[in-house]
Amino acid sequence: MTEAREDSSKADWRDTVFLPKTEFPMKAGLPQKEPGILARWIESGLYRQLREARAGREKFVLHDGPPYANGDMHIGHALNHILKDMVVRTQSLLGKDAPYVPGWDCHGLPIEWKVEEQYRKKKLDKDQVDPVEFRAECRAYAQHWVDTQREQLKRLGINGDWDKPYLTMDPEAEGTIVAELLKFAESGQLYRGAKPVMWSPVEKTALAEAEVEYEDIVSTQIDVAFEITESPIAELVGAMR
Repeated sequence: MTEAREDSSKADWRDTVFLPKTEFPMKAGLPQKEPGILARWIESGLYRQLREARAGREKFVLHDGPPYANGDMHIGHALNHILKDMVVRTQSLLGKDAPYVPGWDCHGLPIEWKVEEQYRKKKLDKDQVDPVEFRAECRAYAQHWVDTQREQLKRLGINGDWDKPYLTMDPEAEGTIVAELLKFAESGQLYRGAKPVMWSPVEKTALAEAEVEYEDIVSTQIDVAFEITESPIAELVGAMR
């Protein structure tokens, strides 16, 4: 019995275990593999193939809120686009034609502010720069970040029509905005009225109301209204002052 146990302890049991044979490596090596996978998607025209395969199917269109073209992508952009990409891919797997056209907001204060920062570094005054030249610089600045952000979003694995993005500064897009505004005017829905507008004395431009932050303060003053009971001007009697 002792000899048998000693013999069995020396036996190599590996040949008695039947495991599947695969080409999968033990180590994933994603930092090296992911760029290759993404490059293969682009080279094979995966987005175009999906459009052709889903042609004529029920549409699912995701209206994406475009980011500003004024800096590198950050974790907020990544979360936003990855989640939307998951939605589009899911709808595509369900058999729908789910195109995704990425876009960028190329106008507004965030882009102008970045260009002005470059002016200040060069000791230049924005007010002394020709408006047409300033707009051209803003357009060039926005295009630079569109190209940069596009490559960063591709690296995140977002699948979309990257060759034909939606840009608010495209003449076609600007023309569409004007044409839609004309429809409002022709239908009588466009009118001129009075409305307070937030104004930045530093930037000399209007501010978006949703982006204005109010600071809570404790005031040491109080406003009290008193009714005018007597006045040589009859119209003032009963008014508050």
